[in-house]
Amino acid sequence: MSSAIEIGVDGAGEPVHVNIEELLATRLLVQGNSGSGKSHLLRRLLEESADLVQQVVIDPEGDFVTLADAYSHVVIDAGDYDEREIATMAARIREHRASIVLNLESLELEAQMICAAAFINALFDAPRDHWHPALVVVDEAQVFAPAVAGDVSDAARRASLGAMTNLMCRGRKRGLAGAIATQRLAKLAKNVAAEASNFLMGRTFLDIDMARAADLLGMERRQAERIRDLERGCFLGLGPAISRRPISVKIGPTKTRTRMGVHNLMPMPDAEPADMRSMLFAEMEHDAAPSPPPPKPTPVAADELIRRIAEPEMPEESSSSAPAPDYTAIEAAVVAALVEMLKDPECEFQPDAALYQDFTIRCRMQRLASVPLDLAEFRRRFALAKGGILDPAEPRWHDVLEAASALPEDMSAPFLLIARAAVEGAPCPDDDALGRAYGTSSPGRIRRLIEYMEKQGAVVVRADYSGRRSIGIPELGLSTQAE
Repeated sequence: MSSAIEIGVDGAGEPVHVNIEELLATRLLVQGNSGSGKSHLLRRLLEESADLVQQVVIDPEGDFVTLADAYSHVVIDAGDYDEREIATMAARIREHRASIVLNLESLELEAQMICAAAFINALFDAPRDHWHPALVVVDEAQVFAPAVAGDVSDAARRASLGAMTNLMCRGRKRGLAGAIATQRLAKLAKNVAAEASNFLMGRTFLDIDMARAADLLGMERRQAERIRDLERGCFLGLGPAISRRPISVKIGPTKTRTRMGVHNLMPMPDAEPADMRSMLFAEMEHDAAPSPPPPKPTPVAADELIRRIAEPEMPEESSSSAPAPDYTAIEAAVVAALVEMLKDPECEFQPDAALYQDFTIRCRMQRLASVPLDLAEFRRRFALAKGGILDPAEPRWHDVLEAASALPEDMSAPFLLIARAAVEGAPCPDDDALGRAYGTSSPGRIRRLIEYMEKQGAVVVRADYSGRRSIGIPELGLSTQAE
């Protein structure tokens, strides 16, 4: 498989390619004034390489969220999560090689820097087994790696600058390749910019920026004027992944667009001056009820977003010839995964998110196209499996499941373990077995659990003179053997 992608054409109309494999080893710096086409260049680079490499986009303006409409990117709206959840997602992203867009547009500048620092540091600190190649694109990099102190706190600036420095200076050995874009080289910290070996320089007008761009491109100072004359969407490229000599590149079209679109001229309103004045200075109706603001989209729960990272949703394909899923095989794979998980003596004591992560990996190992259970359904099936019920559709478990529905969800597994023993005429499960099903090793909690179920009328506990216990299920009219 070729690792070269086409990003545009040169002055003679010949295609210009970027070697992604080489780019991952040598990093990329893009410069251009506002409106020069930096974001369009990054979008073209991301779209063309989407099938070749994992992509992580740090997006301060929300320009790249539309990538999710055509590709398998997961959008993380940073304003909906705390720092711990952001770091957790970053770790999962490295583990599962998910392509994501971290949307920071809802945050203030200082919060953007703190969030980006936590996210990049978590990518950087991933275990060695998860050091998969990833292209980390940072738009408006001067925000996160400023050359001078600004209006933000020193702590936020140091954290953000340290994370960007790690990304560009030490990220290569961890599989992280920075591709950063800035409006002005003078605004970007020098130790961050200096680590890039590939350059795409767009239009800029200040002498200091033109001089630095010319130096990076190996051009003479008198040739720097050429940078001022570049058209929008045109760049001068140089580097081992692009060209060994400076080359002019006109960036090609993209499939997706920013949500803001392109600002074109529109016809002016044709209202008469008197009518316009009437509209502008009309009497204000203070008593009128203000129109309600548009409803805000409901934030995606952190657990659900982690699930999407683990198993990104692919765009719908227009083809109707896809084979129908084999539900029998899928169910068999689910049961096999649950059985394998229960063999681990520590699985009952792990949090749901970690268990679900283990489940998704086992499903992939069995070559399932997607994870067949969402997080909520997995919790239910895993509780049933701990209670000894692997096939809930089996008719003999209908009444048992009906009786279990009256209890809280976390009590389902120990109740089902008791009910299964009653149905099969088996001895009553001991406290150790009930503790594993309930996720505890405390005998006191098991006693309180049984007392609670008895108060709710779900079970009846009997003990003979020798201390052997049996538990009856009134709704089923059955009881376990004494144990």
